[in-house]
Amino acid sequence: MPETYDLVIKGGRIVTPEAIVQGDLGVTGETIAAIGGDLAGRATIDATGKYVMPGGVDPHAHIEQMSGMGLMNADTFETATRSAAMGGTTSVISFAAQAEGQKISAALADYAALAKRGAMIDHAFHMIVRDTNVAAFESDIAQAMATGHKSIKVFTTYTIKLTDAQILHTLRQARASGGLVCVHAENDAIIAEAKAALLAAGKTAPHHHAASHPRMAEIEAVERLCRFAEYVDTPVMVFHISTREGVAAIRAARKRGAPLWAETCPHYLFMTEDILRQDGLEGAKYMCSPPQRTADDQEALWEGLADGTLQLVSSDHAPYRHDATGKLSAGPGVRFDQIANGLPGLETRAPLMFDAMVSQGKGGPIAFARLTSTAAAEIYGLQKKGRLAPGMDADITLWDPETSVTYGQNDLHDNVGYNPWAGRTVKGWPTDVWLRGRQIVTAVTCTATAGSGQWINRPTIGPMKG
Repeated sequence: MPETYDLVIKGGRIVTPEAIVQGDLGVTGETIAAIGGDLAGRATIDATGKYVMPGGVDPHAHIEQMSGMGLMNADTFETATRSAAMGGTTSVISFAAQAEGQKISAALADYAALAKRGAMIDHAFHMIVRDTNVAAFESDIAQAMATGHKSIKVFTTYTIKLTDAQILHTLRQARASGGLVCVHAENDAIIAEAKAALLAAGKTAPHHHAASHPRMAEIEAVERLCRFAEYVDTPVMVFHISTREGVAAIRAARKRGAPLWAETCPHYLFMTEDILRQDGLEGAKYMCSPPQRTADDQEALWEGLADGTLQLVSSDHAPYRHDATGKLSAGPGVRFDQIANGLPGLETRAPLMFDAMVSQGKGGPIAFARLTSTAAAEIYGLQKKGRLAPGMDADITLWDPETSVTYGQNDLHDNVGYNPWAGRTVKGWPTDVWLRGRQIVTAVTCTATAGSGQWINRPTIGPMKG
């Protein structure tokens, strides 16, 4: 007698890493149990005409976190993860940010408590290291990694930057524990010099932010971190590549055998620095670091995604309201250097990429699933996430390829108050989402409850691939 599954999603185009399978997907409990034809279920969902995709994995999001400028971002774990679910994402890695003098274990405990109270999807943490001189730093890192927190983030700029010596020391600690170091790579001195020159010339509007982060700041820091990764032989993920030269540096280093991964983000693929040229302070909505670049850089980023130089696309969700609680906290005469950097992106990342890769043909459904889910799960060690196969968590998103949506001014489900993609139309939409077999988005309505997401233990990171 054929097995009866708890849920069968019937008749869809099931996207696996190897192929697109026309058929049924069966779920038992929290797990994918079968992919095949004519499966029987106690509950069924008709997926005719839709793509059945793995739930999105967004490995780079700032949630309920204090910025380097001392400003709390707009989202709680509840609002951020609700927004993520509505955009087809079922797993997120956010940041447990170490305060100066704080033990890493204390920072992790603080963020775990916040997530346990509010998260609607499954989650893990990168440890932001800003103080390597804190007592028992080395043993604290080792213990955190031994208990499933396998990734660290360091900065080469801002008030939380580490020196080269501190970065090398942190790389060695990660290597000893089998971990991964993620890097915000921009040269702090170049940025400081450019910013000072702009301010001295009275150039204070939001659009001057782009010039305050010269492309050479990224180029130099990326090349330096590539060499550090080679020197220490420690896996490094270079965050948010934005320039053609950055892509070229990663490509060359990987060809040399450097243990490197790299990512980019939708705001670099679909925006240029011209977006900052808005009336008054409207450009502040689009400020991020590194800044958006040029159409030529976009072309290079797509080339990097296509040839495997760049492994994935994250949101770098960094939400600040466009008011006195957020980007305009320094008052009506705020200068570009006083404006919090970051865009909301958890909800828009996957639809923007689906529109480009599936609807417009820049890669297709399998590549879309890899860049927005599979690769992140493999690299960061989310072992039961990121692909549709028996034995994996039943994290599933149905995509209707025929539905077109034009984003509105304030139609996201986060706490940011504006949509940086307002007016843009995307074709292809996530209509239904399951997290470990439980439906959390139904007919574009979120039904998840705060605190229902689970922490993801990551005992190992993924193996390096050529």
